Amino acid sequence: MSLAAALRTADVTKLPSRRDEDWRWTDLRGLLREVPPASPQIEVAEGGPFASVAADELAYGNGRSPNGAEYSSLTMVGDGTLRLRFVSDAAATSHSSFVAIAVEEGDTVTLLESYEGKGSAYVASVEIAIEVEAGGHLTRIVLVDEPADAILVSEARVVLHPGATFKQTVLTTGGRRQRIETVVTHPGAGGSVRMDGVYLLGDRRHADITTEVTHARPDGVTSQLVKGCVSGQARAVFQGRIVVAQGADGTDAKMGHHGLILSERAEIDAKPELEIYADDVACAHGNTVGALDEEAIFYARSRGIPEAEARAMLTQAFVSEVVDRIEHEGARDVARAWVAAQLRGPDDL
Repeated sequence: MSLAAALRTADVTKLPSRRDEDWRWTDLRGLLREVPPASPQIEVAEGGPFASVAADELAYGNGRSPNGAEYSSLTMVGDGTLRLRFVSDAAATSHSSFVAIAVEEGDTVTLLESYEGKGSAYVASVEIAIEVEAGGHLTRIVLVDEPADAILVSEARVVLHPGATFKQTVLTTGGRRQRIETVVTHPGAGGSVRMDGVYLLGDRRHADITTEVTHARPDGVTSQLVKGCVSGQARAVFQGRIVVAQGADGTDAKMGHHGLILSERAEIDAKPELEIYADDVACAHGNTVGALDEEAIFYARSRGIPEAEARAMLTQAFVSEVVDRIEHEGARDVARAWVAAQLRGPDDL
C-alpha cells in the first residue's frame, strides 16, 4: 500500500489507511475518494531555497525531470553538492517521480533537497533510492515548503555499505497531509547515521516524520533528534523506529523527540520505538511534549519584549539545537533563515 502505487494504477484501494499501523495518524484512503488526473508537464526555472549554496541542480517539475521522464538514476562522481528540487505547479491534479542516487566508495556528497509548491490541492508522490558505497559520506538536507491544501508523500530508501556515513535533516511546515519517510539499512562496521528533523506547523497543517533504521551488523552508530511546534489546529506525527537485529552487537543508538503544543486544539502524536534482538548494545530513546515556559515569557515581557515576539524567540531557541547540528555552513544558514521566516510569517507560532 502506497500513494505511489495508487497514482500509478489510479486505484484508491492501494492507498494506506488508518488500518495500517504505520499510517494510522496519516490516513490517505479516508481523504482521497478518487485519484486526481495527471498534472501537466511544466518547465522549472533555476532557483530554489538552496540556489545560493550550490550550482549543480536536478529539478523535477510536476514529477518530471528536464527530459520529461518520471524516473532518473544518477551516480555522484567525486565529492560535490547537488540541489535536488521537486517543484509542483498544479491545481487538483497528481504526479509522481522516482530518482535513484548512488554515492561511490570514499566520496563525500551533500544533497540539498527541496519541495517547492506553487499550486493548490495537488497530490504528489516522490520515491528516492539512495545507496552509499563503503566509506562514502552523504549529507541530506530536506526543506519542504508546500501549500496548506497539498498532499505530499516522500519516501526515501537508503542502503549503506560498511563504513558509510549518512546524515539527514528534515525541515517542514506541513500540508493538508504530508509524510516524509526515511528507511535506512545500516551495515554497522563503523558506519554512522544521524536523522534529525524540525517541524513548524500552524493553522490546520499536518506533517508526519517517519523513520526506520535497521542495524544489521555489529558496531554501528545512530543518533536522532527531532523537535517541533504546533499551533492552531495543526497535527504533527513523529514515528521513529530503530531495529537492532540479532548479531548486531556493539550498536550505539539514541533517539530523541521533543515537541511544543502552542494552542489548545493542536496535537502531537509521537511513537518512538526500539526493537533490540542483540546483546551488548547501548540504546535509548526519549520523548517529551509540553508547552512554552510561561515564566520565561513573563521574564521577556518584563524586559519590554512583546508577547508574540517572546514566544517566537523561545520557539526559535527550542528548535535551534537541531539546526545547529547541520554541518554544511551554507545549508545551516538557509535553515536558520527558514526558521526565522516561519516564526514571523502569517501563521506565527
